[in-house]
Amino acid sequence: MITGDVDVAIAAIEAAFTSAEGMQYLGEGVTMIQHQLQAGALASAAGLPEALVVAALLHDVGHMVGHLVGEDDAASALAADVDAQHDVAGARWLGQWFGPAITEPVRLHVAAKRYLVSTEPGYAALLSDPSVHTLRLQGGPMSPAEVAAFDALEHGRDAVRLRRLDERAKDADREAPRIQTHRDLIRRVLLAG
Repeated sequence: MITGDVDVAIAAIEAAFTSAEGMQYLGEGVTMIQHQLQAGALASAAGLPEALVVAALLHDVGHMVGHLVGEDDAASALAADVDAQHDVAGARWLGQWFGPAITEPVRLHVAAKRYLVSTEPGYAALLSDPSVHTLRLQGGPMSPAEVAAFDALEHGRDAVRLRRLDERAKDADREAPRIQTHRDLIRRVLLAG
């Protein structure tokens, strides 16, 4: 990616975060922005690869930009009791600039929740009440055939890692660096292609 395009991508990401400031996160105790920033900080603290840190940082961007790619926003979908398809919307929007190392974990993080509920005893008990509600809207636990298909996905393992961060990134008392502090990281990942 050329530098000018990198600057456009970073500006668009920062604008999405700014426009969603204060946006509630589906009944969780944190905002949509706090949730993603916490997920990115947790990924960084865990020493995960930079691409997965960026995916964690941006994993729910589809809630914020879904309307730009033909999907419902989070509030409208929740009010209608339907899935907002934020995983697909986010991956589609991010695909303007990022490759599969970012877009696939984002696209698959909802499927990873369904996968973990199906394959790990006790995982469902870790879900918050809003996450249990959205699990129902997202198709519920996977069937054995869906589990086998997910196991075969190239980016499935990273999606599971992202999903585990997602569940932990809902702490109203946890501070996380603002999106602007991640410019250099995002720039490196964009330039790495």
